[in-house]
Formats: sequence, C-alpha cells, structure tokens
Amino acid sequence: MTRIGLALVGLGKIARDQHLPSLAANPAFQLVATASPAESLTGIPAYADLDAALDAHPQIQAVALCTPPAVRAALARRALQRGCHVLLEKPPCVVAQDLAALDGLAATQGLTLFAAWHSRYAAAVETARRILGATPPLRVQVRWKEDHRVWHPGQAWLWREGGFGVLDPGINALSILTHILPAPLEFIDAELDCPQDSAMPAAARISLRSGAAGVAMQLDFLHAGEPCWDIVADTAQGQLVLSQGGAQLSLDGRAQRIQEQSEYAAIYTYFENLIRRGARDADGAPLEIAGAALRHGRRRRLPLQVLPPAPTAGAAATVPDPLPR
Repeated sequence: MTRIGLALVGLGKIARDQHLPSLAANPAFQLVATASPAESLTGIPAYADLDAALDAHPQIQAVALCTPPAVRAALARRALQRGCHVLLEKPPCVVAQDLAALDGLAATQGLTLFAAWHSRYAAAVETARRILGATPPLRVQVRWKEDHRVWHPGQAWLWREGGFGVLDPGINALSILTHILPAPLEFIDAELDCPQDSAMPAAARISLRSGAAGVAMQLDFLHAGEPCWDIVADTAQGQLVLSQGGAQLSLDGRAQRIQEQSEYAAIYTYFENLIRRGARDADGAPLEIAGAALRHGRRRRLPLQVLPPAPTAGAAATVPDPLPR
C-alpha cells in the first residue's frame, strides 16, 4: 500500500514528544517535510512556511498542524485549498464556527479533516463510555489540575487571546466528557481566575449538565505537585473513576484491567483510516463548551503574573517562533 506523504507544521513540544514518535512507528505515513520559522529536524527538508513545503514536495498528501490554535484555521484552510488532508491538534481552532467552516471546505474538496482530540484515545475511555451508556451518571465531578511551568514551559501563547489558558488542558477533559456521557453536554456557568498579565484564565470552575446529571469541573493551571486528571461519575450502580487522563479506570474502588494504548499512535491509525475511506471527523462539541466558558464566565483577577518579563532596555530581544506548539 502506498505510503501517505505528510508535512508536519510546527515543531514545538507536542510535535516532538508525540507526533514524531508516532509517525516514525506508523508505516502508513512518510514524513516528507516540516514547516516552522525557526525549527528543523536533522535529515528532513525544512521550510519556513507551509506553502514553501507544498511547492517543493508535490508528494505531500496530508498535513498535521501542531501550531498554536490562533493560526491553525488559516493554515488548515490553505492546506485544504491545495488538496491536502488535514489533522488538527487540539484545540482545533479558536472558535467552533471556524472548525465547521473547515469541515464544509473539506467536504467540498473531497478531503479528510480530522480534529484529533487525543484524550479520547486514552486506554480506558471507550470502556467508560460503554459503562455510562448502559448506566447513565447521576452526577459527575472533574478535577483537572497541572502546573503549566512543568507541562507547557515557556509557552507564552497560552496566556494570550486564542491561547485558552487553563482551558487548553481542560479541553482534554471536555473532549472525554462529550464522548463518554450518553446525553449532550450543556454549558451553565463558569468562574474564571485570570492572572494580572493574562487574557486567559489560570483556574476555572465550570458548571455543566448532561441530561439529568450535573457536571462540576475544577481546573487549575497553577497546581503544585503531582498532576490530577480525574473524572468521577456517580451512577445507580456505583462510582466510576476515570483517572490519569483516561488511562485508568476503577469501579467502586476496584481497578479495572485495561489494555495499554498510545493515544497518538491511535490517532494516526485513525487518520489513515479516514483518508483511505474518504471520511471526515471534525467534532466541535468540546470547543463549543470551552468557548462558552471563556465568553460567559465571570472573571476575577489574581495577584500574580505568568508571562515572562519584557526585555530590558538595550537587551537583545528574541523574536518568538509563532508556529511551534
């Protein structure tokens, strides 16, 4: 079977930690080129922008976008216009309307668009979905807490418009919730805690509803110590706990045996399947909930700063790479 030529756009932390190893292990894809203003890989042709890569390598059939979300929609549109299938890192766009427009363009072009919500591919997520489908939850609690300095070091774009702040990791929880809960997830209310120098929140408390079940989310991007990525669902048959970001599952305190699965390996297997079938998967539900929280949440200012200090007078200012994630 012919390998799918792919260009990787953005060479930040998520691309290096997850996309590159997954591509190297998947024989269906061939990494043809990268596009990033300031980063490159040894032995792989590198270009400053997507058009340059596509011009130089007509064998590129697919593009994986690992840039910050603020520039993702424009790049995806360009890739689709040039006849390429597109994989979007999460969050796929800044607003759900952009994702819907891209999906319409992909349909018109006969191309695959894949919004890759990686947390949905965690090992225990499908098992949790089956259980809750048979026994709907009475209430759900989400605790999603991590230290941005550990998991997103130096990524100032997270705190600017379009960066999502704590909703960047929090949208992983939303992607799981919208997948495993049997009734649609609806936004009710949110409280957002924003640092003095940030347009985006560092912590949030979000109220949601899924059918008759209330869903309470606690998000914290300033959490010290071990991260906490847990979803707890109380049902008439007992308590289900999805932990470690969806990798582990327990029922009434009893750990369930779950076969290990690499999220990003599964993503690329599914992306190939979509391409071969001529199909698309661009679910915007998690993005819609995150957007509602950011638009309608009540904000309060925290007495702290998260952005690095501006260069002092006379110091050489570094120009940030606008692409890597």
